[in-house]
Amino acid sequence: MEEMHPEQIKAYKKMTPAERLAIAAQLWHAARALKSAYLKQQHPDWSDEKIKDTVREIFLYART
Repeated sequence: MEEMHPEQIKAYKKMTPAERLAIAAQLWHAARALKSAYLKQQHPDWSDEKIKDTVREIFLYART
């Protein structure tokens, strides 16, 4: 894993716990959106419900 730049560390230390949690939530949502887009591209015949269920299962069991 790549180390964080010292400026990033400073910025995160200045944030409140709520701000850090908000960033984590944004990253989580972005990761799910990217996985969903990837699955839609790989499986254009899948329904939106199938994509949603598969993304949920992938994140629930931490699979790729």
